[in-house]
Formats: sequence, C-alpha cells, structure tokens
Amino acid sequence: MTDATELRTRTREFLAEHPPASTPREEFLRARFDAGLAWVHYPQGLGGLGVPRALQAVVDAELEAAGAPDNDPRRIGIGLGMAAPTILAFGTDEQKQRLLRPLWTGDEVWCQLFSEPGAGSDLAALATRAIPASDGSGDWIVNGQKVWTSNAHNARWAILIARTDPDLPKHRGISYFLCDMTDPGVEVRPLRQITGEAEFNEVFLTDVRIPDAMRLGGIGDGWKVAQTTLMNERVAIGGSRIPREGGMIASTAALWRERPDLRTHDLHQRLLELWVEAEVARLTGERLRQQLVAGQPGPEGSGMKLGFARLNQRISGLEVELLGEEGLLYDDWTLRRPEIVDFTGREAGYRYLRSKGNSIEGGTSEVLLNIVAERVLGLPSEPRTDKDVAWKDLAR
Repeated sequence: MTDATELRTRTREFLAEHPPASTPREEFLRARFDAGLAWVHYPQGLGGLGVPRALQAVVDAELEAAGAPDNDPRRIGIGLGMAAPTILAFGTDEQKQRLLRPLWTGDEVWCQLFSEPGAGSDLAALATRAIPASDGSGDWIVNGQKVWTSNAHNARWAILIARTDPDLPKHRGISYFLCDMTDPGVEVRPLRQITGEAEFNEVFLTDVRIPDAMRLGGIGDGWKVAQTTLMNERVAIGGSRIPREGGMIASTAALWRERPDLRTHDLHQRLLELWVEAEVARLTGERLRQQLVAGQPGPEGSGMKLGFARLNQRISGLEVELLGEEGLLYDDWTLRRPEIVDFTGREAGYRYLRSKGNSIEGGTSEVLLNIVAERVLGLPSEPRTDKDVAWKDLAR
C-alpha cells in the first residue's frame, strides 16, 4: 500500500472497529500499533506498513479528527526519538518484537545512559566498563556512573554504552546495550538543577548483569550504533513540528500583545527579529523532515539542534527583559520530579533558566559547531591526537 487514499480508508476502518470514545486508551494504542498505524514507515508487524514516512500525516490527521488518544509523545520522547530508530536499525528480530510495541504505547518508558562525569562532550572517552561474566553465561557485568539522565526515575529501560575493550582506541572499544532499569545494581539519584527541579538524574551501575541478548550491534560497534541514536536525538530536539508562531516565541509574542505598557521601540525591533528567526527555524525543520522521508538523519539535525538552543535562549532572555522586575519572579523552587519538560505552562523565569540546558542536552553547542563545520561545510577537521591511542593509555 503506497496510496494516501488507501491509507485513509484503512485508518477509517480501524476507527470504526475501535471507536476512540468507547475504547480504553491502552487498548486503542496497542490495536493501532498492531494495525501498522503507529509508524507507517516501519515494517509490518513492528507498528508500520512499510510505506513512505510522509504518509504518516494522513493517518495522524484522520485520528486527530476522530478525537483518538495519542501516546503522550513528550513523556516517552527518548524512546520514540532515540531508542526506537536504533533498535530498528541494529536490533535482532527478538529485540524488535519484544521492545518496540510497549515503547510506542508508552507502557515502558526509556532513558539514555550515555554521558558520564568525565565524558560528557567527549562521549567516546567514557569509562563505564562491561566485562564478560566469569560464570560462562555469556552475560556482561557493568560498573560505572552515568549523569544527566532525563527521566531515569520513570524509566523501565535504558540505552547504554559501555567500554568492553580498554586496549583499543576510545571510539573502537565501546559496545551498546539495552539495560533493564529494574535490575539489581541500578541506582538512580536526583540531580537538582538551576530551576529547582530534578528532571535529570545520575545513575550508578554496580555489578549490573546484562544478558548478551540485550546487546545491540556487534561487540566493539557501540560507537557506530550510538551515532544513529545521537543523530536521531538531535532531530527529535531541534526538528519537532510546531505551528506558525509556536514554541518559545508564542509566549513572548502573546505577552507583547497583552501588555502594551511593557513595549519599547528597541524591544519591538528585537522581538520582530526573533519572530522572523523562529519562522525560519520552523520552515527549516519542515525541510529537514522532508529529507527524512528519503533516508536517515544526517548532520543537518545537528545544525537544527544548535539553532534551536540559541534561539530559545535569546527569546527567553527577551521575555525576562520585557517583564522587567516581574521577569525575575519564579514561585516554585521545590524539588519536583517532572515527567516532561513544559516550557509553555510556566513562568518566564522558569523558561529563562531551563533554556540554558538546551545548549548542553543532546550534544553541546561546541560539539555541534564542529559537526556542522566538518560534515556540512566541509572544513578541515580539528587535530585529534588521541584518535589511535588505546583508551587505557589516555590521560584522564
């Protein structure tokens, strides 16, 4: 099936069999996955129909018009945007069958165990070790610490990279695993951030046993697998679909219209400039999604994520400046553990503080600048003296 009309008919038939008003939400979502209407570009039996990605819009429009429930994508964004495409690309048939359905329906939340206290921007320098179990079971025993892990306190599963061969250079001695967050030895601790909340965590792994069946890709191929995750992550962060005057610019523009007493000529000019930049970013995101229809995300996603971070910070800064003293008010410094990051329903002070993290999460702006320079613009690479040095011999 490749025709939009056929797909529209199929979706309407599904809705007739599963009326959203009378079908329990969980049952509806599972049936939608089984009908191939979750990710239409995924293979049959894995939530899709093997048709072009662009046809997903046809399904989504029909479901939205019928008042169908969604799978709360903001709550399960790491699973949808990062884990799922990586599992699809590198997973075994058993892994795909076991993991993709509950991931998409939201029955199982995912988190990402990549960054470490000593390996954030230089992710390949990670020190978490995975060694074969001594009992001959083929399992792996993992020890280490991860940091800045969003939603680890709610997650059932994690995508994890760990060093399996310290005698190889840092990029070549890494393997990629799927870690059950309920297993013994996994400890999640909250990290209180500048907003006063704890959406992030640090995760300690102490003799965590991971079956070899939960390894994704070959031993030592973890960096290659992780690149798929990272490229999809940057698209998920910086390339999400938003309406015109949506996202961070929406609240600032609304404030300008509602509070004429705050207006000045200088702030008006800056707001206009940022509004235009936000619209350019939105249209660029649309073009990026069109490119995705034809293949996998590339380095362009890094450019989108870089622009997203800078724009959010400038817009939130303008909003605080526009409000003056009012912009400094922020009434909730309690240690909350949010499941989602909500920029729209909070004070301007929260948005200003939280947007600072945009230039760190999903790859720091400095790293993304290198990626854009080298892989998009074709500029010479920075010298990398440690590229061929065994990880165990690197200064740390």
